[in-house]
Amino acid sequence: MTSSAATPRAATSRTDIDVRPITETEFEDWNRALNIGFLREPTPAREELDARRPEFRRGRSLGAFDGGRCVATLRSFAQELTAVGGAAVPADAISNVTVSPTHRRRGLLTRMMAQDLAAAKERGDVVATLIAAEYPIYGRYGFGPATWMTEWTVDVPRSGLDPRWAGPEDGGRVDLVDAEDVRKLGPELHERLRVAQPGAVSRTEHWWKFATGALSHRPTWTEPCFAVYRSADGEVEGMVSYKADDHWDDSMQPQNTASVNWLLAVSPAAERALWHYLCSIDWIVKVRSGWRAPDDLLPSFLPDPRAATVTIQTDWLWVRVLDVVRALEARTYGAAGRLVLEVVDGSGPAGGRYRLEASADGTGTCAATTESADLTLDVAGLASLWLGDESAVRLAALGRVREERAGAARQADALLRTSRRPWCPDLF
Repeated sequence: MTSSAATPRAATSRTDIDVRPITETEFEDWNRALNIGFLREPTPAREELDARRPEFRRGRSLGAFDGGRCVATLRSFAQELTAVGGAAVPADAISNVTVSPTHRRRGLLTRMMAQDLAAAKERGDVVATLIAAEYPIYGRYGFGPATWMTEWTVDVPRSGLDPRWAGPEDGGRVDLVDAEDVRKLGPELHERLRVAQPGAVSRTEHWWKFATGALSHRPTWTEPCFAVYRSADGEVEGMVSYKADDHWDDSMQPQNTASVNWLLAVSPAAERALWHYLCSIDWIVKVRSGWRAPDDLLPSFLPDPRAATVTIQTDWLWVRVLDVVRALEARTYGAAGRLVLEVVDGSGPAGGRYRLEASADGTGTCAATTESADLTLDVAGLASLWLGDESAVRLAALGRVREERAGAARQADALLRTSRRPWCPDLF
């Protein structure tokens, strides 16, 4: 007779798995599932739970439960995303998405995503956002890549910069600061950047505590170095967080790399000064730039731009439009014009036909219409165009946009594309 322990349990049906917001008592189990999904040590340390608990918002952390055990996770939180022109739109930021390896291909992510996006639409969020760990997943939920990220590695000896550099020549200065200074000065500097940078997202007090070690998911935390650039009149216009390794070759020559965690600057002078500072640190022979916009000024600040080689280039912020009218009216436009868009969204909230009218002053109005469409595209394609990075002509060549009127894709590019590429400095 076979023992019950040796008898395989039948796979749980999809309908038997409960997908719902977690309760406070399920927080630890939810974090265990999260760690398993991200291939980390399963049992969360007490410090890890304590650090994550302030991020818990009732109703916005979803779990899938099979027999009382959490087997999938999704968390969302309130965010503001900067549209072209500087307006902040309310966004549903999605993070911590996992499905345990025992429960793949059962539709759990689809159910969690449907719940979260429906709640976001009900709240009045204009878009949803995420950083995609895997490219193929999120297009089927209406998300499209809206910004890209590039990381450069600078070969300092080849850069042509003066290694004897001792500070900016514009009357400004670079100073080292500590974590407390960063928590005081950083939020205001970031807000100045955010209103000028399409694709940038809001940062909470919680973010700044993590970035400066006041909170940490890990029992040990390595403190980075922090430096600020002050203009000639003493105003903080730039800030950088970086770490350096300690590597010397067999002939006792330094081979150290400075790795940037993040760099914020609201003026080209601040950017130039901070990059030159990083490249002038004794013993540093390489500088890794961290996550930058694909058209970042960094390589052109160097006398020899070839000294900056691309280390990483990838899609970054993905956007899902929830309210087409508000999204298109929130941004500004590069020319006057009129365009009718047929947006395909299956059973989602964004489907329909919309007339966009842009004025010479850059403002736009949008309304549902029954007029003939100029362009037909899916909601993911609209997301890629909305922040101004993608080209409608390019998407038409790829078969993702269909011209219903000759020349409509070129007109869309004249209206929608931006002179500088959108950029999201953050991972969330």
